[in-house]
Amino acid sequence: MGGVMKDHCNEAINRALELVRELMILADEGDISREDVGCGVLFGTVRDCAYKIRNLAESEIAEHKKRGKWQQGD
Repeated sequence: MGGVMKDHCNEAINRALELVRELMILADEGDISREDVGCGVLFGTVRDCAYKIRNLAESEIAEHKKRGKWQQGD
C-alpha cells in the first residue's frame, strides 16, 4: 500500500476507535434507562461489539507499528 492509502487506512482505524467510544457511551446510557430484558440484551450486544471492534483495531495498530506503517500521531 502506498503512503496515501496507508494514511487512509490508519485514519479509518482511528475512526473505528472513535465509534467504539460512542458505542460504549450508548451502551451505558441504554443500560441506565432500560425498561426491560430486551433492552438489556440490546445494549449488552452493543457493548460486546464495541469491545470486539476495539480489540481488532488495537491488534491492527500493533501490526501497523511492527511494519513501520503507523506514525505516533496516527
